[in-house]
Amino acid sequence: MKYVALLSGGKDSCYNLLHCRKNGHELVAAASLGPEAGKEELDSYLYQTVGQDAIELVARALDVPIFRRVISGTAVEQGAEYGGRDAKNRGGTVGDETEDLYALLADVKSHHPDVEGVSVGAILSSYQRVRVEHVCMRLSLTPLCYLWQRDQAELLSEMIAAGMEAILIKVAGIGLTTKHLGQTLAQMEPTFIKLNTLYGSHICGEGGEYETLTLDCQMFKQRITLVDTETVVHSDSDFATVAFLRVKNARLDPKISGELSQVAVPPLLDEGHLVAEETISIATTESHDQASSTWFDSVLDPPQATVSTKRVDDWVAITNVLAINTVVALTLEDEVRECFRALQTALEAHSLLLSNVANINIFLSSMDYFAQMNAIYSTFFGTSPPARACVAVDLPSPCRVKLDCVAYAEQGPSDRQALHVQSVSYWAPANIGPYSQAITVGERIFISGQIGLIPSSMTLPSPRASGLEAALVRQHTDRILEAFRSNTGGGWAGHAQCIIHWFAHGSDLHRVTQDQSSKIEDAPVLFVEVKDLPKNALVEKQVLYHTGRGLVNDEDGEPEVISKAPKFYRGNLSDDDIIVHWELSQFDHTSASAAVICGKGFGDSANISRHLKAIKPLQAPFANSFSVRLFHKRNTPVPKLYYQLFSPSEGPALTTIPCRYISTRDYDDWDYAMCIIAS
Repeated sequence: MKYVALLSGGKDSCYNLLHCRKNGHELVAAASLGPEAGKEELDSYLYQTVGQDAIELVARALDVPIFRRVISGTAVEQGAEYGGRDAKNRGGTVGDETEDLYALLADVKSHHPDVEGVSVGAILSSYQRVRVEHVCMRLSLTPLCYLWQRDQAELLSEMIAAGMEAILIKVAGIGLTTKHLGQTLAQMEPTFIKLNTLYGSHICGEGGEYETLTLDCQMFKQRITLVDTETVVHSDSDFATVAFLRVKNARLDPKISGELSQVAVPPLLDEGHLVAEETISIATTESHDQASSTWFDSVLDPPQATVSTKRVDDWVAITNVLAINTVVALTLEDEVRECFRALQTALEAHSLLLSNVANINIFLSSMDYFAQMNAIYSTFFGTSPPARACVAVDLPSPCRVKLDCVAYAEQGPSDRQALHVQSVSYWAPANIGPYSQAITVGERIFISGQIGLIPSSMTLPSPRASGLEAALVRQHTDRILEAFRSNTGGGWAGHAQCIIHWFAHGSDLHRVTQDQSSKIEDAPVLFVEVKDLPKNALVEKQVLYHTGRGLVNDEDGEPEVISKAPKFYRGNLSDDDIIVHWELSQFDHTSASAAVICGKGFGDSANISRHLKAIKPLQAPFANSFSVRLFHKRNTPVPKLYYQLFSPSEGPALTTIPCRYISTRDYDDWDYAMCIIAS
């Protein structure tokens, strides 16, 4: 695609251009924001403003037109999110410096209407990325952010190896002084590594330790030569000097053409997930009979538009959200709107809004409806929408859409945090729909369903390979969790409490269940085959994590937050023709738990239910459960066991999900499985 470069003149904004070119994109213009005339530097939360003296030369070296604008706004909205979560308030904030970027890129689009992308040099700053992405969303532009979440030591080394000649133009970190101004990345690399070891300084300057000016790189048609500079000291201290170079005179010089260094691209899979891919790929496969794609459930009760809700503490589950109109047939768009009207009504009964929804599951009768559904779905959410999973299942006619969700009654905006990355990178897939990669509320972390996309191209691997896709979804999930941890301040580990693997083909399901590395996560796990997955993917992984934090009283009776890992329990029961397997993740210091109970056979389960209720670890989730997803095979009723475990009037909200095959790690071909979430 054609793109515009957000240009600070520093190493990151210039090096990202090399990766944009590597991925087949065409640079057509540059754009830069800076302080008003007479101000050499501005204390901006969002933009690098030092080095503006030379920004015109950088654009000329790139041989592209540059669009410039003066920063008139300030950091009005300084939170982790930008824009409202409510769809009506998802626009920008008047007077915020982010709106200067909106005006700048809108100007670029007016002159270059064919521009589709924006190059962004963000490595670690979610503050910067979130605001650029918000602007891009409003202008229908794709952020290209290939440095995002890269290891800084590796990244700096790659920049130097690629021939990036960038010098320090500002210092503001411990161990850096005026003597380091004007030195190149290659000269400074040993110092950066030493300061990182001694003080934890960011090797690429992501903590504001230093800023750079690029004098030459592979994209430059000419190189910049600084003729006259002056050192300006803002503050001089033994701890951290703040100083910058004022560029008084500079020129462009011809470059000597030569062989270009290769731009290093990180491997698609890191070492650990590469092993998993190889293991899955060589696993033996036993096929099973495939269900017909045209069947619908004739044994479960016919669909009724009766929403099921359950509230436990601050958690609210809303399930079985359907739009059934017996008077007139609905268009798909109207069916989605009817579902959301029913969902909003159920939320309002608990004084909640759509912005309180943490996780939503969408079940379609056909993936052919995905694009239409998504277009309407996106109108209901603003900034940081819920985590979600979407799969196609064999819904009973005439249903084409079914929703269930988990919401949380927040006491304040900081109770809910989101990871909502819309930039294309090497890290993990950007949002392909209006959802966040992860949402955390009440110490729970909901990870959206991940499919095996190649992040840099947002395409599935070709040729198709279930082993590679399964390894990619694991890597995506792991990277999302790690990025979320670092971007929310850390202080928690993240423990899987429930894992659902959705498959489009039973043979792929068998490959992954036979992969022994799937046993690494001690958490309830289900493998289910459904009708279809987004983008025709082979596997989708959805995980519920918990931070491990809980509030307890110390020896003086004072409340304190401690962090622990959950305990994992599992067991089997049988009685006559009924077999039951159960798995449970539970903490000692907090009541949050999740369980999976799988069954085979539909006889009298009274004895089984009594035995399950007598198992001490399971008693808390039975008492405090607010959501149950019932995965069932074709032509099977809701099992008696469900009604014997949960009160029909006071039990958890129930969603029934038709599946074609249900498996756990050690057992195949269950008739049904209950996935239980408890407070």
